Amino acid sequence: MKLTLALLCEEARDRPEGRFDILGVFTELTAPGFPAVQDRMTAFFIMEWDADEAGTQVFRADLTAADGTRVVTIEGETEVPVRQPGSSAAQTRLALPLEKIVFPQAGPYHFDLVAGGNVHRACSLFLSERQG
Repeated sequence: MKLTLALLCEEARDRPEGRFDILGVFTELTAPGFPAVQDRMTAFFIMEWDADEAGTQVFRADLTAADGTRVVTIEGETEVPVRQPGSSAAQTRLALPLEKIVFPQAGPYHFDLVAGGNVHRACSLFLSERQG
């Protein structure tokens, strides 16, 4: 499995022709104090699969603080279709809405995506305390 896109945004909407509209991409958030609650955000991932990975694939996405504390874990599975030789790679596109995420302290956070037997550092987020 190859992770081809990973980001955090306000919203990701699926369109009928197979495209996504991604709104409000961010890598940093501020809060008046900690612990802080983010009411809504969306984690968006695109994974490409090798031909020998067709079938049911289990995945897990962990949002983790710098000290190793897991803030949230998302688990699921995806069905990877068999692709004909010469065609594009099979893809899984995940738009995962998250609500009421509690960040215990200021500092760096990141998502790790576990899929296809590997751990991929997906995307990062920095939380800071709002001044003034």
